[in-house]
Amino acid sequence: MEKITLHKDNDFSTTAISNRFIDEYMTSANGEFVKIYLYLMRCMNSPDCSFSISKAADKFNHTEKDIQRALKYWEKMNLLQLEYAPDKSISGIYFLDSEEATAKDDSVPLKKAFSPQTISESDECMPFPTMVEQNTGFGALPASVPEQKTDYSAEQLKAFQEKEEIRELMFVAESYLKKPLTSTDIQTLLSWYDRLGLSADLIVYLLEYCIAGGHPSLHYMDKVAVSWKEENIQTVEQAKQNVQAHSQLHYAVTKALGIQGRSLVPAEFSYIQKWNTEYGFGAKMIAEACSRTILAIHQPNFEYTDRILANWKRQGIQCAEDIKRADAEFQAAKAAERTHAARVVAAKPAPANRFNSFPQRTYNMDQLEVELLNTAR
Repeated sequence: MEKITLHKDNDFSTTAISNRFIDEYMTSANGEFVKIYLYLMRCMNSPDCSFSISKAADKFNHTEKDIQRALKYWEKMNLLQLEYAPDKSISGIYFLDSEEATAKDDSVPLKKAFSPQTISESDECMPFPTMVEQNTGFGALPASVPEQKTDYSAEQLKAFQEKEEIRELMFVAESYLKKPLTSTDIQTLLSWYDRLGLSADLIVYLLEYCIAGGHPSLHYMDKVAVSWKEENIQTVEQAKQNVQAHSQLHYAVTKALGIQGRSLVPAEFSYIQKWNTEYGFGAKMIAEACSRTILAIHQPNFEYTDRILANWKRQGIQCAEDIKRADAEFQAAKAAERTHAARVVAAKPAPANRFNSFPQRTYNMDQLEVELLNTAR
């Protein structure tokens, strides 16, 4: 394969790695991808400034597709811009400044892949998406997951290993998990590919985002894989839509409840799933209920928020205008109740007090005085 020319925005004479890359990109990326990026930076500062995919593959004992996957990952992070020849092979790699990459990044690093996106005002009266976006993401897992049998025979395993995409999948999984795959791990991965029908690319995406979300357990990933199958997620793009939708909703809840420094627990995820799918409320309505919870009891409480949303559902409240109308009706009812109570109090006779609760005198003091004087004579 022909050598690929590298370009850059600066002419540093040393291999310099920005703090932004270390803080925001490196910590969340796959370790093998980081190695390739650092190797690219090193090549950029070599005298001949050349690089080839085959050379990199030999150096790191990877396949050329592994190198290409790493390059495309960093392009997705907007740290690189790949240039292609007419035959669609990579002919150039342009390094983008990390500051500029952040400013124009449409696809944020894995660490920030669950950051909130602005919720459109036009969605105020619309329930949260219930199509692809409603699918299970991190944490919002099905209550029960059917047990996946992992009983592939030695012959079946050998047949799988003959497929190039399976070999690549096992290599990527081992790299992501940072450990040799056990027989159980291999059986689990193959069950996703064979029994669930997930593509190799979708499985790689599943590994990436589960690990980036702090869930490196294959047991957890298996639940996500099953839920994606149940929701008919077949492509990486559908999975991204799913993750993005749930990240918006979960962020809206944690922000409104003031939850910081911790992840939501499964029971809390279940509440959010219930509000979204069973009650049919969107992020804005759920966030409003969470805010009212804080105003009422001054602490996050998912049960209290659930009572608010359940009450709204019973009343047919679906958007902000419905809330305003319900609030106005409630205040009017309270005012009428106070007025009625005041009228009832005014209509009652004044109660007796200790000064007039005894029988009053019936005698005449003047007459008594006259009688007393006559007696004295």
